[in-house]
Amino acid sequence: MCSSKPNTSTHHNSSSSSTDMDQPSSVARISGRPVLQPTCNRLLRRHNHPITTATTATKPVTRAPKLPPSPPISPTTISPPITRPRTTTPSASPPSSALAGKLQVADMRKLRIAHYGRRTKGGDDKARVRPEPVDSSLGTRMEKRCNFITSSSDPIYVTYHDEEWGVPVHDDNLLFELLVLTTAQIGSEWTSILKRRELLRDAFSGFDAETVATFTERRVASISCNYGIELSQARGAAENAKQILKIKEEYGSFDKYLWRYVNFKPIATQYRARQKIPVKTSKSEAISKDLVKRGFRFVGPAVIHSFMQAVGLTNDHIVSCPRHLHCSQLAQNP
Repeated sequence: MCSSKPNTSTHHNSSSSSTDMDQPSSVARISGRPVLQPTCNRLLRRHNHPITTATTATKPVTRAPKLPPSPPISPTTISPPITRPRTTTPSASPPSSALAGKLQVADMRKLRIAHYGRRTKGGDDKARVRPEPVDSSLGTRMEKRCNFITSSSDPIYVTYHDEEWGVPVHDDNLLFELLVLTTAQIGSEWTSILKRRELLRDAFSGFDAETVATFTERRVASISCNYGIELSQARGAAENAKQILKIKEEYGSFDKYLWRYVNFKPIATQYRARQKIPVKTSKSEAISKDLVKRGFRFVGPAVIHSFMQAVGLTNDHIVSCPRHLHCSQLAQNP
């Protein structure tokens, strides 16, 4: 049947659908009433556009320009050498090196040891000495002691220089005495040893080698304790005395054994300064080597050279010292 009433349900449905379309997606209808919904989970969609956020900023990517490839290094290509500027040095002072240092040390050794005490061919020793300054007021050559004797030197040391040092010695007991004093001087100085000379003389029975050779170990220890002498030095003196007795049996005397190394004549040197006097020589090395083989103690090359100076085997007074000429005259007329 046809009804004259309008179809209100259809109109109502159409209006509601149009209302739903007009309402935003955050509005929902519950029991016929519009209710707002949270929009945090809503996804915004746009036509053909990616999702972008306001806080994200994209930076353009810049790429480094490509460099042309370097040509391959061929084995025959040689890079030019690196040249550095060189500083010019005067010819008088060449640059130092390890080799130059070794050569300099070798030259100094030749001057101090190899040519020690040698004379020029066909020449006299006096020809090598430069003339000393002359005092016009006195008319004589100015003479002075060896320059290691100064105004502050101890009087006992000055007396030893002026009376004993460099004088040729041929007495066996005195030779043994100076050997004991020289070995005791190791690690000390001559002034302190000279001040203890009488104490050492009493300790070693007047420097009689035959008596000292009979010292027992107990006697040596007693001497070391009572006289304040190092035990090694006391033992060395007793051992050296024993070896001197053996040399006397072989050569007749300790004097002949020593002086044969210099052909029974002192070595005449012509030094003009203390700095030129060597610490050891080829002669002292030869004597030291033989004494060590025989069993002597504390007889290194430097010690033996000091012993040779003390007993007059070599005249090491500088040429300006008056003792140089005096010791030379004693060597010519013993």
